[in-house]
This record gives sequence, C-alpha cells and structure tokens, in this order.
Amino acid sequence: MSDDHSPAPGQPSRPPRQSRKGLTSTGVRKAGSKSARSRSREFALQALYQHLVGGNSVEAIDAFTRDLSGFHKADLVHYDALLRGCVQTQAELDALIVPKLDRPLAEISPIEHACMWIGVYEFQHCLDVPWRVVLNECIELTKEFGGTDGHKYVNAVLNGLAPQLRSAEVESDRKAP
Repeated sequence: MSDDHSPAPGQPSRPPRQSRKGLTSTGVRKAGSKSARSRSREFALQALYQHLVGGNSVEAIDAFTRDLSGFHKADLVHYDALLRGCVQTQAELDALIVPKLDRPLAEISPIEHACMWIGVYEFQHCLDVPWRVVLNECIELTKEFGGTDGHKYVNAVLNGLAPQLRSAEVESDRKAP
C-alpha cells in the first residue's frame, strides 16, 4: 500500500480524512464541539450582521434568527444579551472601537464590526467570561465568517481595548508566571 492518496482505478476521488480533534481542515471548530455560549455568539453575529447591513429591526432579526437550524442549542439568554445589548449601545461600542482603527469604520467589514461589538460588549457586561475567552471567541468567529485576515484585525483591536476595559484582569494575567 502506498502513501499516495490517489484513488485506485475506478474509485471516486475523496478528500483526505479530517482529524477528530474538533477542528475543520481550515482550523475552525466543528459544530459538534461548540458550547451553547459559542453558538449564541455565532447566532448573535449573524443577527448583528443583518442589523448592520440591512438595518432591519431587532424584532424582525430576532424572529428570523430563532427559526435558524440549531438555534435551540444556543444559550438563549446570552444571545439575547448580545443582540439587544450591542444594538442598544452601538454608539458607545463604536466610540471605543474607532480610536483603535487604522481606517474609517465604514471601511470595516460588517462581520469584523459585529465581532468587535460582541467583544467589547462582553468585556463590559459579561464579567463572568474571562477576557482571554472573549478575545479567543471573537477571533474564532471572525475566522469562520470573516475575510482571510479579518481575525488578525479583530485581535489587534480587542487586544488594544482589553487593558482599558478589563484592566485588573489583564494586569493580573500579565503578572502570572
């Protein structure tokens, strides 16, 4: 048997097997390995995208999102907090984000914008979630739904805001061995 992955004559071509470690071939977590909180962020991102792009009402977006496949597996309380909280405080969230940007907010993709909203909102209002978890979750969301290097941009902005919004926690982490 050879190490060559080419199919035997007459056999259909198949992609290589993916590992069972909970990641897809692109490094994104598989749906089955996502927590209810991660799923709530994912649905909130989709809803916030609709808000940013379509300007739809929160009620219409919420009704549509709740009908999506897999929504019942999400943390509904966290989803509600993210969707409604980000929309209600969007001006305050943008006021924190804009100074960290190297271009006008209008030039930021709606996916990156929504991921930054989620991160900043969680930094401010979800103190039970460690700042590094917030950062990682937003990076993962951007990897899955955003452009090729969008996660790097979201990482830079949220990493720049973490010391301001979670100063004691960030400082404590930096002092730890």
